Amino acid sequence: MDSTTIDQPGRDALLKLLRAPHTQNIIVITGAGISVASGITPFRRAANAIWETSITEMGTYSYFRAHPVESWRWYLDRFAKTTSAAPNAGHRALVDLAAWAEGEGRTLTLITQNVDGLHIAAGSKTIEVHGSAQLVRCASRARTCPNAEPGGTLPLSDFDLAPLMASGDAQDLPRCPVCGDLIRPHVLWFDESYSQHQSYRYDEAEAAQKRGDLFLFVGTSFAVGITASALYHAEERGAPVWAIDPSPMDDDEDLKEVSWVGEASEVALPALVSALRG
Repeated sequence: MDSTTIDQPGRDALLKLLRAPHTQNIIVITGAGISVASGITPFRRAANAIWETSITEMGTYSYFRAHPVESWRWYLDRFAKTTSAAPNAGHRALVDLAAWAEGEGRTLTLITQNVDGLHIAAGSKTIEVHGSAQLVRCASRARTCPNAEPGGTLPLSDFDLAPLMASGDAQDLPRCPVCGDLIRPHVLWFDESYSQHQSYRYDEAEAAQKRGDLFLFVGTSFAVGITASALYHAEERGAPVWAIDPSPMDDDEDLKEVSWVGEASEVALPALVSALRG
């Protein structure tokens, strides 16, 4: 199969479900796969995946506290492309899908695991449930600093991290302008919970899932909390679950109820929206 593969019977079945009168609340959950065509390295399921070996150790708050210089340099090295990346056809197709849903009097809730900001750049209303690479926050957990959890964030652009990348010296670490603690990336780490920051909007995401009539996953490995939550609510509601992903879902026993419609989101999603409008 090449990257343009679309399962035609699958696409037609998904179109029928999208058009069905009872499909009033559509839930779309995206992962790193949707941003591959924008030049963002995927996290899993690829030979050059970012998180394949290092994320479970280095993508944690405890590692950041113990090794802040190494943590920041690791993070910046791997997420540098997010500052120059542009939305691709898959991101733009989801804007069009949401517009179609609104025109039909339906709702589409877009939840992304990605921190690259490309859905928002494309024009989508998006729940960025894992944070944003464009933001940072104070690392304090005392909940007294306005720049820290549970609600504080600052633009990454407020801080010059070039000296840290060049020197590797702790004196160049970014500091909170209010309390003086370290500044950290505004991302959900593996030893943290969705409830730790309001901007993750997890309660909003879960409330939408509880109303979901159709669930569409795009480019996700189904290996994080938000996907597990969505699959649980889909099962509870008896809602159909579909995926656009590089491989069909029937090779994973845990995902046997997930139907597959195509490989590349930048191909399958525009084709789906085009057929829906046609």
